[in-house]
Amino acid sequence: MNEVLKLHYDVDGENFTSAGDASVNVKKKLRQMGFSPDVIRRVSIAMYEGEINMVIHACGGEVDVFIYPEEIDIILADKGPGIADVELAMKEGYSTAPDNIRSLGFGAGMGLPNMKRYSDEMKIESKVGAGTKITMKVKVAGE
Repeated sequence: MNEVLKLHYDVDGENFTSAGDASVNVKKKLRQMGFSPDVIRRVSIAMYEGEINMVIHACGGEVDVFIYPEEIDIILADKGPGIADVELAMKEGYSTAPDNIRSLGFGAGMGLPNMKRYSDEMKIESKVGAGTKITMKVKVAGE
């Protein structure tokens, strides 16, 4: 594959049932393209955590995935409330999810830490009242 493959998804912020659909679709695409199970797992987990965060905190958003031979870039963008303290939000277990979301099994404060853990690079750009953009890269070593 010499060309970049771009995939775009809208994340419905009103629907927990469809949260994760984009990561499932990307997982299938990467499998069809012959990427290693490790790369597929890392991309799927990082994307899923991002999608769930968009549903919980930002009323949805957009995901763009760029598949290159040497890396997979994931860009998650929303127009939600933004992250007031990114450093605090990156701490495992820290969560601003309301109790009704926690009762569904979400909001344990592992979303951003897991996104960082399963990507090789992660950049967070956030402005309170304007939204958040997270860019992640998963390197494809020795594929």
